[in-house]
Amino acid sequence: MPKDRFIYNDLIYSMAVNKMGIMNQASMRRRSRAMDTIDTMRAFMAVAQEGSFTAAGKRLGLSTKLVSKYVAQLESRLSTQLFNRTTRSVSLTDVGVAYLERCRPIVEQVDELDELVQERQSALAGPIRITAPTGFGSTNLTQALAPFMLAHPSVDIELKLSDSRVALVEEGFDLAVRVGVLRDSTLIAKKLADMPLIVCASPDYLTARGRPGDPMALATHNCLVDENPVNATAWRFRTGKRDFVVKVAGAFHANAPAAIANMAIAGLGIARCPHYVVAQNLEDRTLEQLFHEYETENFGLYALYPPNRHLTARVRALIDHLANHFGSVAKY
Repeated sequence: MPKDRFIYNDLIYSMAVNKMGIMNQASMRRRSRAMDTIDTMRAFMAVAQEGSFTAAGKRLGLSTKLVSKYVAQLESRLSTQLFNRTTRSVSLTDVGVAYLERCRPIVEQVDELDELVQERQSALAGPIRITAPTGFGSTNLTQALAPFMLAHPSVDIELKLSDSRVALVEEGFDLAVRVGVLRDSTLIAKKLADMPLIVCASPDYLTARGRPGDPMALATHNCLVDENPVNATAWRFRTGKRDFVVKVAGAFHANAPAAIANMAIAGLGIARCPHYVVAQNLEDRTLEQLFHEYETENFGLYALYPPNRHLTARVRALIDHLANHFGSVAKY
C-alpha cells in the first residue's frame, strides 16, 4: 500500500475518533503525524504552483525558511528529490510531477473532510482559483461572482483572466470557465448556457459595401475572424433542415471577440461574435445583425474541472450558482 494511503487512513481514523470524543494518546500521535505530512504536502503543492519558495510562503502565510523545511522533510520521507533547484528557478522533477498529481486530491479530500466534521457546509469557506477568457471574465463572469461572494463572505476567489488555454492541473486551478465549442479534453464539462453567435456589421460598412443578401455572399466581403474557434474561417449556418458552411476571409484576425467587435464598429468588415460581446452595440445600433432568417452556430458557456479532482463543497456550490445565474438569462 502506498505511503500516502496510510497517511490518509490515519487522518480519517484520528478525525473520526476525535469527533466521538475518544481521542487517546495514540490517536493524537497518529493525527499529528498525518497532519504534519499534510502540511508538507501543502508546502510542496504551493512551491510547484508558484515556481518559487518565497512566493509559496506568501501564498501560505509562512516564512520561506519554513516552506523550504517542509519540502525538505517531505523529500527526506520519500527518499527522493521532488524539485530541481537553481539560483534562478525551481522546477518539478519527473517524480515531482507524478507526486503532485497524486497528492493534490488527498489534500483536497482532507479539506473537504474538515468541512464536514466541523459542520461548515452551511457556511462555505476557503479559496477558489478560476481561469476565464479576458472579455467574458471581466464583465459577465464578475457580475455572476459578486452575489456568490456576498452570500458566502468566507470564500476567497482568485480569478485569472487569459485568452490563451491554461493547464488547470499544472497551474493549480479549481475551475475554468470557457466560451465556445469544446475541444477534445480529459476535463469534465458542465454546460452553463447556450451562447448564440451573431453575424453583424456597422451601418457605415453596409452603406459603403452593401448588405449581403444571404450568407453565401460573405465570400465577397471582408470578414473579421476570431481565431479562437476550431476552423475559424468556416462559418456555419442553418436554414430549415439544411446546414451549410461558408468559407470567409478578411484582413483582420484576432484571438479575442471584443477586438473583432471593435473593428466591426469601426466599419472595417463583417464580424461573427458571441451575443454577450455585441449586445449593447446591437441595442444602440452601432452594429446591425445580419441574416435574421438563418440560424448560426451556437457556442456554449462551460465550467470545466479535472476528472481526478475531488470537488470541495465551495466549488460545487459555485458551479451550481453559475448554472442558475447564466441559465436564467434568456440570451447570451
